[in-house]
Amino acid sequence: MTGPTQPEPPALAAATAMFIEVLVVGIGALTAAVLLLVALIGPATTAKLAPLAGSSAVVGAALAAAYALGILIDRAADTALTPHRRRLRTRFFPSNTAYAQARLSLSDFPALAARADYARSRMRICRGWTLNTLALTLTADLAMLRYSFEHRLLILCATTVFGLATAFGFYRAWRALTATGYRKLAEQTATPAASQPMPAQPQPGPASP
Repeated sequence: MTGPTQPEPPALAAATAMFIEVLVVGIGALTAAVLLLVALIGPATTAKLAPLAGSSAVVGAALAAAYALGILIDRAADTALTPHRRRLRTRFFPSNTAYAQARLSLSDFPALAARADYARSRMRICRGWTLNTLALTLTADLAMLRYSFEHRLLILCATTVFGLATAFGFYRAWRALTATGYRKLAEQTATPAASQPMPAQPQPGPASP
C-alpha cells in the first residue's frame, strides 16, 4: 500500500503557478504572431502550411515560443503600466521602503501571503492580456484584410470595437486588482496601535468644595 500523498513543496507549487501564468499570457501573444504571419504570407501560402500545424514538432515549438513570448509580454506590460502602478501604490504606502517592509511583514503569515500571491498572479495575467488583446485586435484586422468575404468592413469594425473594449476591460481589472492588493496589504500589516481606536479619556469629576 502506498502512503498518504505528500503535499507539494511551496517552492515547486509557486514555480508551477508561474509557469502556467506565463504560458497563459504567451499563448495570446503567439496567436497574435500567427495572425500577423497569415497577414504577411497571404491565403495561398497559409493554406499550404496549414497541414503542418498538427505535427508534434510544431506543437512543441509552439509551446516553447509561447513561454518565451509570455515572458516578453509580461515585462513589456509591466514597463508600460509601471507609472499607473506607482500612483496606485502611493495611496496606501508613502514610500518604497514602507511597501517593502509591509511585504516583509506579510511573509510571517503564510495564509495571507498565499492569498496575496494568488491576487498578484491574476493581476499579472490581466496586465499581460491588456497588451495581448490590443495585439490580437490589430493582427486579426490585418489578416482579414488579406481575405475577401461578405460584409468584411462591418466585421472589421465589430472586431476592432470588441477588441478595444476587451483590452480596456482587462486594464480595468488589472487596476482594480492592483489597488485592492495594496489596500489589503496596508490593512493586514498595520500596527496594532494604529489599527485600534484610542481609549476614551476619563472625564473630570466635579470640583470638591
